[in-house]
Amino acid sequence: MTMYQFLPLFLLWICLPNFCSPEILFRRTSAPQPRILGHVPRNDGKILHRQKRGWMWNQFFLLEEYTGSDYQYVGKLHSDQDKGDGSLKYILSGDGAGTLFIIDEKTGDIHATRRIDREEKAFYTLRAQAINRRTLRPVEPESEFVIKIHDINDNEPTFPEEIYTASVPEMSVVGTSVVQVTATDADDPSYGNSARVIYSILQGQPYFSVEPETGIIRTALPNMNRENREQYQVVIQAKDMGGQMGGLSGTTTVNITLTDVNDNPPRFPQNTIHLRVLESSPVGTAIGSVKATDADIGKNAEVEYQVIDGDGIDMFDILTEKDTQEGIIIVKKPLDYESQRLYTLKVEAENTHVDPRFYYLGPFKDTTIVKISIEDVDEPPVFSRTSYLFEVHEDIEVGTIIGTVMARDPDSASSPIRFSLDRHTDLDRIFNIHSGNGSLYTSKPLDREISQWHNLTVIAAEINNPKETTRVAVFVRILDVNDNAPEFAVFYDTFVCENARPGQLIQTVSAIDKDDPLGGQKFFFSLAAVNPNFTVQDNEDNTARILTRKNGFNRHEISTYLLPVVISDNDYPIQSSTGTLTIRVCACDGQGNMQSCSAEALLLPAGLSTGALIAILLCIIILLVIVVLFAALKRQRKKEPLILSKEDIRDNIVSYNDEGGGEEDTQAFDIGTLRNPAAVEEKKLRRDIIPETLFIPRRTPTAPDNTDVRDFINERLKEHDLDPTAPPYDSLATYAYEGNDSIAESLSSLESGTTEGDQNYDYLREWGPRFNKLAEMYGGGESDKDS
Repeated sequence: MTMYQFLPLFLLWICLPNFCSPEILFRRTSAPQPRILGHVPRNDGKILHRQKRGWMWNQFFLLEEYTGSDYQYVGKLHSDQDKGDGSLKYILSGDGAGTLFIIDEKTGDIHATRRIDREEKAFYTLRAQAINRRTLRPVEPESEFVIKIHDINDNEPTFPEEIYTASVPEMSVVGTSVVQVTATDADDPSYGNSARVIYSILQGQPYFSVEPETGIIRTALPNMNRENREQYQVVIQAKDMGGQMGGLSGTTTVNITLTDVNDNPPRFPQNTIHLRVLESSPVGTAIGSVKATDADIGKNAEVEYQVIDGDGIDMFDILTEKDTQEGIIIVKKPLDYESQRLYTLKVEAENTHVDPRFYYLGPFKDTTIVKISIEDVDEPPVFSRTSYLFEVHEDIEVGTIIGTVMARDPDSASSPIRFSLDRHTDLDRIFNIHSGNGSLYTSKPLDREISQWHNLTVIAAEINNPKETTRVAVFVRILDVNDNAPEFAVFYDTFVCENARPGQLIQTVSAIDKDDPLGGQKFFFSLAAVNPNFTVQDNEDNTARILTRKNGFNRHEISTYLLPVVISDNDYPIQSSTGTLTIRVCACDGQGNMQSCSAEALLLPAGLSTGALIAILLCIIILLVIVVLFAALKRQRKKEPLILSKEDIRDNIVSYNDEGGGEEDTQAFDIGTLRNPAAVEEKKLRRDIIPETLFIPRRTPTAPDNTDVRDFINERLKEHDLDPTAPPYDSLATYAYEGNDSIAESLSSLESGTTEGDQNYDYLREWGPRFNKLAEMYGGGESDKDS
């Protein structure tokens, strides 16, 4: 290391004359010495002069990672003003001055105080100056120099990632690029081979290789198959010093995955697949599945299924389930065990994404045979048609057969069939059906005018298995028969003016018919008998005109005429009816507008018109309404009470705090009158309201002594409801009524005030200790009386 350290100084000594040691000299001259440069600018033609300086700029070199015990010597600064008497002082400033680099202020020697790492900093810029020690004035201008750190191979190559992940398609050709890894070396690439990195593969051969200079990893074997091995781990080494012995190295791991390509065709695991299905399975039922396996993954393993051949190609279909990559076989048409019991399908599975590079490995499809067995089930009866339409005239006799439905058992057993009608579709029970042969006949007369269509449902059931039923729709159309006579279309309010002339039109009539003949309706109008006053003229368009035959009519003689009109149709058999027109005789103006049709209208004064009569009638109605409202408001006027007293029995609340003692209550109602209606006082007037009208009180008949309380109350209630003199106020009276069915009879003392004889209460002693008190109170009285 010492030789490397002094080699630059030796070269410096050769290049710089008058130097006997590695130092920088400071020279000063008394006067600037001009020096003529060889280059003269063409702009102004002036000669440039350069002043000779005392500082000689230089550059020091220092090896990094010094391991000696002493300070590492860097170099020496020297000025030509230094006489060696110690009068000058050398000062160092700049990067690391005083800490990393120190200078001997007398001799100018520079040392490094610690080990230096070039990777931290490659060079240091410092400034040197020589000053007079006594005056501290600079004897030379400050000069700048650089200490450059020479590199040594002290850093190994490093990769930015410890583990790399890469992928390459399977079946790739040799030399296919996988990934590039790059290592960096912190050493100086411009100095020696310390930073020159060479790559090599430590693990992963013979499958992969790496380019030494670039670090590109490539495939080394052809036709690597993912289905055989998918993951590979490759270890790459990067070594500096050009890969020579003694160089430093670093490693990284690359995990390489072979990605899938479509290099495998689908394959069915079986050549023949057997399935079963019930013949009753509806269309669209899934009966089973088939699946072809593919060693590839993802879209390369997607398969499309189809039926390409077989006698069941029209009866079954296959659908591809994308999630499971299965072929679902479904029923395409209804099945029949009795017709065919076994079907064969040839199913093909084919890849949907085929790579042209691997056509030589094909074909990328496979086939299998699917045999489907049909299983027998007990099927319901089958009608000969999906629906039936019967047409029948409405005048047929009851019991006539209108049609027959037919059904059979499709099973091989061929069970007998029983027919019936769904009565929900024939609520009026107009039709019936023969249970054995399916003949449909009428049970009531038909009428097209009531219902033109009948929608029935016939049920066919197996006799051996009644649960197996089938329904079919039967539509019965009732055909028209001319069984209704025509009649007037509307009610006509017809009048004739008194001043009518012969041949004057007073009414146009039309007719309707409930029947609906094929050729359309055609009506004829005529009079039932010759009429001297009116005549009928047929318009031949299903209408007729009523005309007058005489001049003038008198409503005082005849106010109303009845005109019979015969209306007939042209269908077979011909139906006709007679409609009577009521024609009133009315007074009309000159234009024929009706004014009045009643004879009493002539008695009205000639000066009063119709408008005046209406006005008078409205005035009378308004006066009546005012009178009624006034009377109603007067009756609803609030009544003021005359007496505001706590003795008002409607608001009186009597509290009883003792047991019994009802006989002492003299402030409330005298309920004893319920058992003695004869004690009722005469009806008194109320004191709490102002009497409006004095009515004579009615005496109610006295009830007999044995009248029941309930009957008495109901009778009095009825009297008050029907009494017109009863005031309209609300009064609530509560009656405690025990009834007639009590074993102990009545214990109330209310009856004692109305009875003359004494009562025997000895039975109270038989009721137990709870009634001893009552027995002493009432039983003791008798004993005292006896004594």
